[in-house]
Amino acid sequence: MSGTRVVLTDHVIKVLRVPYLENASVFVTASKTENGGYDYNTTLVVFLSEFLKLIISATFYTLKRENKPHIFKAIAINYNLLLLYFIPSLLYCFYNNLAFINLSHYDPTSYYILLQFRVVLTALLFQFLFSKKLTSMQWISLVILTLGCMIKNFDAATVQSDDDTDIWLQIFNIYFLSINFQNFCSCLAGTYNEYLLKTKGSNVDIFLQNVFMYLDSVICNLFILMYKGELGNIFRDMESLKDITVVLITVNSAIVGIVTSFFLKNLNSILKTYASALELIITAVVCYILFHIVITGFTIISICLVSVAVAMYFKNPVNNTNISNDKDKQPLLEIVTD
Repeated sequence: MSGTRVVLTDHVIKVLRVPYLENASVFVTASKTENGGYDYNTTLVVFLSEFLKLIISATFYTLKRENKPHIFKAIAINYNLLLLYFIPSLLYCFYNNLAFINLSHYDPTSYYILLQFRVVLTALLFQFLFSKKLTSMQWISLVILTLGCMIKNFDAATVQSDDDTDIWLQIFNIYFLSINFQNFCSCLAGTYNEYLLKTKGSNVDIFLQNVFMYLDSVICNLFILMYKGELGNIFRDMESLKDITVVLITVNSAIVGIVTSFFLKNLNSILKTYASALELIITAVVCYILFHIVITGFTIISICLVSVAVAMYFKNPVNNTNISNDKDKQPLLEIVTD
């Protein structure tokens, strides 16, 4: 009897990650009201998404722990790592909540293009934490990608501005500052998370590390709900989350979080950033079909520049895979059919 083996490898994860992330902005845009706001508690959506990630990670750890200690004992043994994860968890908390704010102003295509500003900061943090020097070709690709982002930001400001409005005020408005703070949170959190995955937590089970991350994230979002005075209304706000689009946002976010942790464990944050850039073409087409968002000439130029930068990078990618732990190099999912 012949056997067919299907292995979910790093490259498949990279491909799978793109549609999930692209779905996120589309779902959020679809959930907006006519005035661009939301008729549900966005912080509660982030909280529930992080809680779902925590349940999934804890379940996988319990099912696959074999001779490892049970989850509560494992948390107690590695409490120092749990505390360290509060840093990326807080940053991701800001990032996830800012996503709703920024998507209330930008269309998904503009949003994802502007998020690519993070690549230069990611590269700098990558060099600092891992002592990896980028080549001249890699730096050129970063500059080209950043140029594509700048062109799209100018395009978005031009479309939204009135004749009497200063175009530069439209470009460098509060949302531009907000999305760049979101970029900063993404860069620092992603790179620091990668640092924990491959150094202090290199010998800790990936699912247990996810438990640390999402437990801390749940706590951080709980404090934000308390700060906003929304904790007392949490059960009433649950009623507004029954909409299918909001449910899809929550579930999609949970899937992205789990997949991204494997992505960072086996590849690196710069490669992750470039995989995110591939979403741009899909996002532009989907938004044109669903929301009739015009694909302007500037949008096409921006996507072309980003695509060129991606092609340049993949000719000479940074290799920072974790080779210290052979068990971590095993396939993440195996399906055997006899």
